[in-house]
Amino acid sequence: MMYKVGQIMLYVNNQEEAVNFWTEKAGFVLISEEDNEHGMKWFTIAPTKDAETSIVLHNKEIISKLQPELNLATPSLLFFSENLEELRSSFVNKNITVGEIVHMGSRKVFNFADSEGNYFAVEEK
Repeated sequence: MMYKVGQIMLYVNNQEEAVNFWTEKAGFVLISEEDNEHGMKWFTIAPTKDAETSIVLHNKEIISKLQPELNLATPSLLFFSENLEELRSSFVNKNITVGEIVHMGSRKVFNFADSEGNYFAVEEK
């Protein structure tokens, strides 16, 4: 039986640029950087050092050659924040593309784009 989501694989075109976006702009921490003898390199990032779920940034081109059957599309991710307005303002100040805060019933959410134009959402919790 599965009991939690451990890692989310995010396939990107430029790993170094993606690491920079997530750590320098979005405020994530770099957990690890690994590579193997096959030329594969991957970076594990997370919102905090002790987060239960992390994101692994893989090179989309290399993965597509090694496993062409994989769906390499960007997953729809929803992050949680305790202060949505403050987070959105910090993203705007860091020149991150952000959407307006929208109210969805009792929920407040905004979208943002990473350095490759992939959109993600943040909800206030």
